[in-house]
Amino acid sequence: MSEDLVQMLFERILKYRTNFRGDGKFTVWMYSIARNILIDHYKQTKKQGFMKELEVAGNIEIVDEDYNQEAIDERHQLLIKAMAKLESDKRELLTLSRYQGLKYKEIAEIMQTTEGAIRIKIFRALNDLRMHYLKLEKIEAQ
Repeated sequence: MSEDLVQMLFERILKYRTNFRGDGKFTVWMYSIARNILIDHYKQTKKQGFMKELEVAGNIEIVDEDYNQEAIDERHQLLIKAMAKLESDKRELLTLSRYQGLKYKEIAEIMQTTEGAIRIKIFRALNDLRMHYLKLEKIEAQ
């Protein structure tokens, strides 16, 4: 399924390449298209009753098969579990800002909102992540 979504992304990039004006970053434009594809897919699967696929996909921990599971730092494991407990919109914001390295302004363009709104949402997402992390840390310590 993810391969189909990636293919749709590249098809739309090629189809709408003339719409890219070059006044912003290409990655922001590409993320906007990818986000719209995911939203469209979400709407279609919701109508068809296949919501489990997206719910599970948001909670999957991706680890290279060759990587030794025991070598993963315990704190990293807790962080992955805490991220999985976040709502999908908060997880998306943190992924874009922390893992993809996008600036708040770029994320605001993708989300079609203001930079200030993104700052507040990311702040709240980080607080929620911290809360989930601390709860998991207490459970692990027992």
